[in-house]
Amino acid sequence: MRQLIELLPHENIVYFGDTARVPYGNKSAEVIREYAVQDAKFLVSKGVKIIVIACNTASALAMDVVHAYSPVPTIGVIEPTAKEAAKLAGSKGVGVIGTLSTIGSEAYTSALRRIDSKSRIMTQACPLFVPLAEEGMFDHQVTDLVAREYLSQFTGKVDVMILGCTHYPLLRGAISRVLGNVVSLVDAGEATAKSVFELLSSSKMLNPQKSKPRYEFYVSDFPQKFNEIAESFLGRKLEFVRKVQIYSNGEIR
Repeated sequence: MRQLIELLPHENIVYFGDTARVPYGNKSAEVIREYAVQDAKFLVSKGVKIIVIACNTASALAMDVVHAYSPVPTIGVIEPTAKEAAKLAGSKGVGVIGTLSTIGSEAYTSALRRIDSKSRIMTQACPLFVPLAEEGMFDHQVTDLVAREYLSQFTGKVDVMILGCTHYPLLRGAISRVLGNVVSLVDAGEATAKSVFELLSSSKMLNPQKSKPRYEFYVSDFPQKFNEIAESFLGRKLEFVRKVQIYSNGEIR
Protein backbone atom coordinates (compact mmCIF):
# COMPACT_ATOMS: atom_id res chain seq x y z
CA MET A 1 0.00 0.00 0.00
CA ARG A 2 2.87 2.38 0.70
CA GLN A 3 4.16 1.88 -2.83
CA LEU A 4 0.68 2.41 -4.27
CA ILE A 5 0.33 5.68 -2.36
CA GLU A 6 3.65 6.90 -3.74
CA LEU A 7 2.88 5.97 -7.36
CA LEU A 8 -0.84 6.82 -7.27
CA PRO A 9 -1.17 9.81 -4.91
CA HIS A 10 -4.73 10.68 -6.01
CA GLU A 11 -6.30 7.22 -5.68
CA ASN A 12 -8.65 6.28 -2.85
CA ILE A 13 -7.59 2.97 -1.30
CA VAL A 14 -9.56 0.41 0.71
CA TYR A 15 -7.31 -1.91 2.71
CA PHE A 16 -8.47 -5.15 4.29
CA GLY A 17 -6.17 -7.01 6.66
CA ASP A 18 -7.43 -10.42 7.77
CA THR A 19 -5.75 -10.03 11.13
CA ALA A 20 -8.02 -12.54 12.87
CA ARG A 21 -6.88 -15.37 10.61
CA VAL A 22 -3.24 -14.61 9.80
CA PRO A 23 -0.70 -15.91 9.17
CA TYR A 24 -1.84 -17.41 5.87
CA GLY A 25 1.66 -18.71 5.22
CA ASN A 26 1.31 -21.84 7.37
CA LYS A 27 -2.25 -22.81 6.35
CA SER A 28 -3.42 -25.33 3.77
CA ALA A 29 -4.05 -24.29 0.18
CA GLU A 30 -7.75 -25.12 0.56
CA VAL A 31 -8.18 -22.76 3.51
CA ILE A 32 -6.14 -19.98 1.91
CA ARG A 33 -8.27 -20.14 -1.25
CA GLU A 34 -11.47 -20.02 0.79
CA TYR A 35 -10.30 -17.03 2.82
CA ALA A 36 -9.02 -15.18 -0.26
CA VAL A 37 -12.41 -15.30 -2.00
CA GLN A 38 -14.13 -14.11 1.18
CA ASP A 39 -11.64 -11.23 1.38
CA ALA A 40 -12.28 -10.33 -2.27
CA LYS A 41 -16.04 -10.31 -1.76
CA PHE A 42 -15.64 -7.82 1.07
CA LEU A 43 -13.50 -5.51 -1.07
CA VAL A 44 -15.95 -5.69 -3.97
CA SER A 45 -18.74 -4.69 -1.56
CA LYS A 46 -16.79 -1.45 -0.98
CA GLY A 47 -17.04 -0.53 -4.65
CA VAL A 48 -13.38 -0.92 -5.60
CA LYS A 49 -12.29 -0.74 -9.26
CA ILE A 50 -9.33 -3.11 -8.92
CA ILE A 51 -8.22 -5.71 -6.37
CA VAL A 52 -4.57 -6.12 -5.44
CA ILE A 53 -3.74 -9.38 -3.66
CA ALA A 54 -0.91 -7.89 -1.63
CA CYS A 55 0.03 -11.20 -0.05
CA ASN A 56 2.52 -13.56 -1.62
CA THR A 57 0.89 -16.66 -0.15
CA ALA A 58 -2.61 -15.76 -1.36
CA SER A 59 -1.21 -14.72 -4.75
CA ALA A 60 0.62 -18.02 -5.06
CA LEU A 61 -2.30 -20.24 -4.08
CA ALA A 62 -5.54 -18.36 -4.72
CA MET A 63 -5.05 -16.03 -7.70
CA ASP A 64 -7.17 -18.21 -9.97
CA VAL A 65 -10.20 -18.41 -7.67
CA VAL A 66 -10.16 -14.70 -6.85
CA HIS A 67 -9.83 -13.85 -10.54
CA ALA A 68 -12.74 -16.16 -11.37
CA TYR A 69 -14.93 -14.53 -8.73
CA SER A 70 -13.98 -10.88 -9.06
CA PRO A 71 -16.02 -8.60 -11.35
CA VAL A 72 -13.08 -6.14 -11.39
CA PRO A 73 -9.44 -6.58 -12.54
CA THR A 74 -7.22 -8.47 -10.10
CA ILE A 75 -3.45 -8.27 -9.73
CA GLY A 76 -1.29 -10.47 -7.52
CA VAL A 77 2.33 -10.02 -6.55
CA ILE A 78 3.96 -13.10 -8.11
CA GLU A 79 4.07 -12.25 -11.84
CA PRO A 80 5.13 -8.58 -11.49
CA THR A 81 7.86 -9.49 -9.01
CA ALA A 82 9.18 -12.35 -11.12
CA LYS A 83 9.37 -10.06 -14.18
CA GLU A 84 11.29 -7.43 -12.21
CA ALA A 85 13.73 -10.05 -10.87
CA ALA A 86 14.28 -11.51 -14.32
CA LYS A 87 15.30 -8.07 -15.62
CA LEU A 88 17.98 -7.78 -12.93
CA ALA A 89 19.23 -11.37 -13.03
CA GLY A 90 22.85 -11.86 -14.04
CA SER A 91 24.96 -14.93 -14.64
CA LYS A 92 24.45 -16.43 -11.18
CA GLY A 93 20.69 -16.61 -10.79
CA VAL A 94 17.70 -15.65 -8.68
CA GLY A 95 17.02 -16.37 -5.02
CA VAL A 96 13.52 -16.47 -3.55
CA ILE A 97 12.61 -16.28 0.13
CA GLY A 98 9.06 -16.47 1.47
CA THR A 99 6.64 -18.25 3.76
CA LEU A 100 6.38 -22.03 3.87
CA SER A 101 3.24 -21.96 1.68
CA THR A 102 4.68 -19.56 -0.88
CA ILE A 103 7.91 -21.52 -1.27
CA GLY A 104 6.06 -24.85 -1.22
CA SER A 105 3.75 -23.70 -4.02
CA GLU A 106 6.75 -23.09 -6.33
CA ALA A 107 4.76 -20.15 -7.77
CA TYR A 108 7.83 -17.96 -8.13
CA THR A 109 9.85 -20.78 -9.66
CA SER A 110 7.12 -21.41 -12.23
CA ALA A 111 6.77 -17.70 -13.04
CA LEU A 112 10.53 -17.29 -13.48
CA ARG A 113 10.72 -20.40 -15.67
CA ARG A 114 7.96 -19.02 -17.91
CA ILE A 115 10.09 -15.91 -18.45
CA ASP A 116 13.36 -17.80 -18.89
CA SER A 117 13.28 -21.59 -18.96
CA LYS A 118 17.01 -21.70 -18.17
CA SER A 119 16.81 -19.55 -15.03
CA ARG A 120 18.92 -20.71 -12.08
CA ILE A 121 16.69 -20.46 -9.02
CA MET A 122 17.32 -21.07 -5.32
CA THR A 123 14.53 -20.90 -2.73
CA GLN A 124 14.25 -20.84 1.05
CA ALA A 125 11.30 -20.60 3.43
CA CYS A 126 11.94 -18.09 6.23
CA PRO A 127 9.01 -18.49 8.65
CA LEU A 128 10.67 -16.62 11.54
CA PHE A 129 11.05 -13.41 9.54
CA VAL A 130 7.37 -12.44 9.90
CA PRO A 131 7.23 -12.45 13.73
CA LEU A 132 10.58 -10.67 13.87
CA ALA A 133 9.25 -7.94 11.59
CA GLU A 134 6.01 -7.63 13.55
CA GLU A 135 7.97 -7.27 16.76
CA GLY A 136 9.86 -4.38 15.20
CA MET A 137 13.20 -6.20 15.51
CA PHE A 138 14.49 -4.81 12.22
CA ASP A 139 18.11 -4.29 13.27
CA HIS A 140 18.38 -6.68 16.20
CA GLN A 141 21.14 -9.22 16.76
CA VAL A 142 18.53 -12.00 16.88
CA THR A 143 17.29 -11.00 13.43
CA ASP A 144 20.84 -11.02 12.11
CA LEU A 145 21.39 -14.48 13.58
CA VAL A 146 18.20 -15.84 11.98
CA ALA A 147 19.07 -14.17 8.67
CA ARG A 148 22.48 -15.85 8.63
CA GLU A 149 20.86 -19.22 9.36
CA TYR A 150 18.40 -18.85 6.47
CA LEU A 151 20.48 -17.00 3.90
CA SER A 152 24.12 -18.11 4.19
CA GLN A 153 23.54 -20.74 1.48
CA PHE A 154 22.84 -17.95 -1.04
CA THR A 155 26.13 -16.10 -0.55
CA GLY A 156 27.95 -15.78 -3.84
CA LYS A 157 25.32 -17.85 -5.68
CA VAL A 158 22.65 -15.31 -6.69
CA ASP A 159 22.56 -11.86 -8.30
CA VAL A 160 18.99 -11.11 -7.25
CA MET A 161 16.88 -11.96 -4.21
CA ILE A 162 13.08 -11.82 -4.33
CA LEU A 163 11.66 -10.72 -0.97
CA GLY A 164 8.64 -12.99 -1.34
CA CYS A 165 6.65 -11.76 1.64
CA THR A 166 5.30 -8.28 2.33
CA HIS A 167 7.01 -8.25 5.74
CA TYR A 168 10.50 -8.92 4.43
CA PRO A 169 11.37 -5.41 3.16
CA LEU A 170 11.30 -4.29 6.80
CA LEU A 171 14.25 -6.64 7.34
CA ARG A 172 16.16 -5.40 4.29
CA GLY A 173 19.10 -4.33 6.45
CA ALA A 174 19.61 -7.75 8.03
CA ILE A 175 19.15 -9.49 4.68
CA SER A 176 21.72 -7.24 2.99
CA ARG A 177 24.21 -7.78 5.80
CA VAL A 178 24.23 -11.49 4.96
CA LEU A 179 24.01 -11.31 1.16
CA GLY A 180 26.09 -8.18 0.63
CA ASN A 181 25.25 -5.12 -1.44
CA VAL A 182 26.12 -6.90 -4.68
CA VAL A 183 22.80 -8.76 -4.53
CA SER A 184 19.78 -6.76 -5.74
CA LEU A 185 16.74 -7.10 -3.47
CA VAL A 186 13.41 -7.11 -5.29
CA ASP A 187 10.49 -5.81 -3.23
CA ALA A 188 7.17 -7.36 -4.30
CA GLY A 189 5.39 -4.17 -3.26
CA GLU A 190 7.37 -1.95 -5.63
CA ALA A 191 7.01 -4.31 -8.60
CA THR A 192 3.28 -4.84 -8.05
CA ALA A 193 2.53 -1.13 -7.60
CA LYS A 194 4.15 -0.48 -10.99
CA SER A 195 1.84 -3.07 -12.57
CA VAL A 196 -1.21 -1.49 -10.94
CA PHE A 197 -0.16 1.94 -12.24
CA GLU A 198 0.35 0.57 -15.75
CA LEU A 199 -3.04 -1.21 -15.75
CA LEU A 200 -4.97 1.81 -14.49
CA SER A 201 -3.18 4.08 -16.95
CA SER A 202 -3.68 1.85 -20.00
CA SER A 203 -7.34 1.23 -19.08
CA LYS A 204 -7.97 4.96 -18.47
CA MET A 205 -9.10 4.12 -14.93
CA LEU A 206 -6.95 6.66 -13.08
CA ASN A 207 -8.83 8.92 -10.69
CA PRO A 208 -9.27 12.28 -12.46
CA GLN A 209 -9.86 14.05 -9.15
CA LYS A 210 -6.87 15.77 -7.54
CA SER A 211 -8.44 16.18 -4.10
CA LYS A 212 -6.98 14.56 -0.97
CA PRO A 213 -7.44 10.77 -1.29
CA ARG A 214 -9.32 8.64 1.23
CA TYR A 215 -7.59 5.67 2.85
CA GLU A 216 -9.88 3.20 4.63
CA PHE A 217 -8.41 0.41 6.75
CA TYR A 218 -10.52 -2.59 7.72
CA VAL A 219 -9.28 -5.45 9.90
CA SER A 220 -10.94 -8.64 11.11
CA ASP A 221 -9.40 -8.25 14.58
CA PHE A 222 -7.54 -5.51 16.42
CA PRO A 223 -4.19 -6.99 17.41
CA GLN A 224 -2.51 -5.05 20.16
CA LYS A 225 0.19 -3.73 17.85
CA PHE A 226 -1.74 -3.31 14.60
CA ASN A 227 -1.52 0.47 14.39
CA GLU A 228 2.15 0.44 15.36
CA ILE A 229 3.00 -2.19 12.74
CA ALA A 230 0.88 -0.57 10.03
CA GLU A 231 2.38 2.85 10.68
CA SER A 232 5.91 1.40 10.51
CA PHE A 233 5.05 -0.01 7.07
CA LEU A 234 3.35 3.13 5.79
CA GLY A 235 5.40 5.82 7.47
CA ARG A 236 2.22 7.70 8.40
CA LYS A 237 -0.60 7.77 10.95
CA LEU A 238 -3.79 5.82 10.27
CA GLU A 239 -6.89 8.00 10.32
CA PHE A 240 -9.69 5.55 9.42
CA VAL A 241 -9.50 2.06 10.94
CA ARG A 242 -12.53 -0.19 11.48
CA LYS A 243 -12.98 -3.74 12.74
CA VAL A 244 -15.25 -5.99 10.66
CA GLN A 245 -17.05 -9.19 11.60
CA ILE A 246 -16.43 -12.58 9.99
CA TYR A 247 -19.55 -14.74 10.20
CA SER A 248 -19.72 -18.53 10.27
CA ASN A 249 -20.78 -18.63 6.60
CA GLY A 250 -17.65 -16.67 5.65
CA GLU A 251 -19.41 -13.38 5.10
CA ILE A 252 -17.36 -10.35 6.11
CA ARG A 253 -19.07 -7.07 6.93
